[in-house]
Order: sequence, then C-alpha cells, then structure tokens
Amino acid sequence: MSDARNDTGLAETLRALPRGSGFVFRHYHLEPAQRRARFDELAGIARSCGHKVILSGEEDWGADGSYGPPERSGKGLKLVTAHDSAEIEKAVAAQADGIFLSPVFPTASHPGAATLGVHGFHELARQSPVPVIALGGMNAQRALELDWPRWGAIDGLGSTNMP
Repeated sequence: MSDARNDTGLAETLRALPRGSGFVFRHYHLEPAQRRARFDELAGIARSCGHKVILSGEEDWGADGSYGPPERSGKGLKLVTAHDSAEIEKAVAAQADGIFLSPVFPTASHPGAATLGVHGFHELARQSPVPVIALGGMNAQRALELDWPRWGAIDGLGSTNMP
C-alpha cells in the first residue's frame, strides 16, 4: 500500500516484491494532478514486474481493481477493508474479492488502537468465505509470526525479505 511515509523507496520496493504481488495505490497526500502522475509512474513499474494494480479512490485510471469500504464501487478486483465480524459480513455482501483485515499488530497509522493479534486475526479470518489479507503492523517477520500467506504493508513495505 502506498502512502506518504513509504513513497521515497516505493519504486525500488515494487521491483523487489515477488512477481504477482498486488500494489494498492493510495497517496491521499497529493493534489489530484500530482496523484494521477504518481499513479501512472508507479502503476507502470508495478505492471512491468507482473503485479496487480489496485486504486483507492473513485477515479477510473485503468487499475486492475479498487480498494476501500464495502460501498465503494469500481471495476475489476474489489478489495474491501474490515476490522470486525460485522464488517466482514458487509464485505462479503458487497461481493468483495478480498478483505484487508486490520489492524493485526500495532501500527503507525493508528497509534494506540486496539489490535486483533494473532489469535483474533485467525478467528475472524476463518469467518470469511473470500480471501483475507492481513494488514496493520505487518512486515516479513510479522507475516511469519502470523503464519498467513497474504499480507499487506505500509511502513513494512521496506521489509522486502518476503517469507
């Protein structure tokens, strides 16, 4: 997932990710024209590496899918956010192709917020009939600790030693 915090090394990180990874472009911190230019640049790199490109927002910039709350519509893959069982149900009802379940671990995005932890994450993930992607404080080491194959990161994107 892109963010102002990880933008500096993002191109290099995209090149280091395993082929077939997914890239969620957020970059909410940029003005619309700058955001579009940065999307085009990073999407080109991601696609050249064989990654799926997912866009957060209402724009239609030719991404492979969309990311956000269940009510957000978009073309292609629909990746939805959830934090509890009720939100998982909403995501499933909205025909999500995948669910970003968070926060698994403490995260800079939401300092001091309650976390799911390993046990809580697995309990909720088992409720979902669609693939679940772990988010929140994730990096390669935490993915090993969680013992979960699908995970996303913002700050942890710098951790490219994938399990």
